[in-house]
Order: sequence, then C-alpha cells, then structure tokens
Amino acid sequence: MLSLHQLRCFLAVYEHGSLTAAAEHLGYAQPSISEQIRTLERTLGVDLFARIGRGVAPTAAAETLRAHAERTVESAEEARRAVQAVTALETGTVRFGMFGTARLYAGAALIADVLERHPGVRVELVGQNSSDVYDDLRRGRIEAAMIAVPQVHSEGMSVTPVAHDELVYISANPDHLRSPVTAHGLAMASLVMAETTWRANDSTRIVLRQMLHETGRNPQTRIEVEDVETAVELVGMGLADSVVPRGVADQLLPRLAPTAGMVALRPRQVDTLAIVHRNRATLSPATRLMIDLATARIREICEPI
Repeated sequence: MLSLHQLRCFLAVYEHGSLTAAAEHLGYAQPSISEQIRTLERTLGVDLFARIGRGVAPTAAAETLRAHAERTVESAEEARRAVQAVTALETGTVRFGMFGTARLYAGAALIADVLERHPGVRVELVGQNSSDVYDDLRRGRIEAAMIAVPQVHSEGMSVTPVAHDELVYISANPDHLRSPVTAHGLAMASLVMAETTWRANDSTRIVLRQMLHETGRNPQTRIEVEDVETAVELVGMGLADSVVPRGVADQLLPRLAPTAGMVALRPRQVDTLAIVHRNRATLSPATRLMIDLATARIREICEPI
C-alpha cells in the first residue's frame, strides 16, 4: 500500500536527483530513503529511478507518478492545515475589524456570540473609524472587517454590502423635529459632529457633503468631538444638533439625551455597511465565523440588504 512517507521520499529524490541529497533534505539516513524507494517500486511493480553515476534519473513511470504524488501530498497538507485551523479556532485568537459606532450596538453582542460557540478563544475587535480599519486591511493586519463603504477604494478588495444604516437628525429642540430635515435645513443647522480626527474620511460626513452638494455648502459644525457619546450628550444639553446613524440614536438617546428626539433626513440618507476583505483571499475559519456572526448581528439592527 502506498504511504505519504513513501511519496514524500519519492518527490525528494525526483527533485534532487540523488538519494543522498534527498536524505539530507528530509533529514533521514540515506539507507532509509533507499528502502522507501525500493518498497514503493515493489508496490507499483516498476522501476522509478535509474542510477547514473552518483545520482539517479527518473524513469517514464516516475514521470507519470510525479504529478499524482504532488497532488496527494498537497491534499494531505491541506487537510492538516484545515484541522489545525479548527483547533486554533477553539483555543486561538479571533481578530476582526469593525468601525467605531457599530461597536455600540453590535460589539459586545458579537463578542458574546463568538464566546458562546467557542469559549476557549481570545477575541480582538479592532477599529475606531472605517478609514483606519480599511488601512489595517490593506496592510494585511487583519483578514476581514465590517466597515461603512463610502471611503472604501475597492481595487483589490472584495466588498459585500450587508445592511443600510439610516442617518437621522437628532435635537433637544422640538421645533427642529417637526418635519424631515432637508438639505437647506441641514445647511442652516448648528451641529456637533463626532469623529473629528477622521472628518475628511468619515462615512457620515461624506454622505452629508453629497446631500448638501446642491446647496453649495458643507455641514456647519459648531462643535467637533472624537466620540459619538459626547456628541449625543451635547445634543441632550441643547448646545447643538447632530446627525448620527439610527442605530446609534436608538442606543444612546435614552441613556445620554433622554429629552432629545430624532427625525429623518429628506431625501433619506443611509450609510452602507459592508464586509470587506482582499480579493481571492483564503479566509481562516475564525474570520469566516466573525463575518457570519457580524452580518447576522448588524442585520438584526439595521436594514438588511
């Protein structure tokens, strides 16, 4: 019966053209390699190599066997890697990119989903803003992520939209919430906006700039802050209004600004959330798990695509 060990010895001899060189490459004694080749030849009933000086030359039978041996050894190696990947999923680290505001309504629940299925893993949920997460993807620091797509340059990347997150106008002034806010109304508003470090690339601001293009103006910010929680608190204090994803408003208004409310924009505006990874990437089981769980969580909260 053929064995993987025999096939590995055969391929080493074929590649190096010498029993001695093959033995050195594999770390075995030369007589052991010779015995494996003789056993393989007896099993197949053919000569695989002819002696030429101090080396060997493959026969026609060896030329035929080579391709089959390579496929068999590679298949065995793939099986080994697959099993190791499953083992790593049980005890290793699961690392996934997710933009900042999504953590407010999916972060903790997503981690709980992972730990419920794989209690032994270590979880890293990486990212503050979609542009930073995308940079981590591009540099190969993470395999995949969920991000808002306006700032994704999809060259070399696979982008799969999974949900829409509606943008809403929030205010503590009831007069500002009587009807949907138009581009003209938004251009006249006094706003507090989060993500000030990423203001040029923040997906919400990109959508708002596109909305206001017809007015020839940009959103006017009275206050700039880093985190959305501070922005919502300032709205609750009546110091400014803001535009945030609906998921953020649902989570934070009752807790940080209970006197504030929300209203839609007109025309309706959305952030598009997508799973992104490198084109043709072979994703690990851990990453595929995170993609499935993150997609399910976001679609529970936002509008599924």
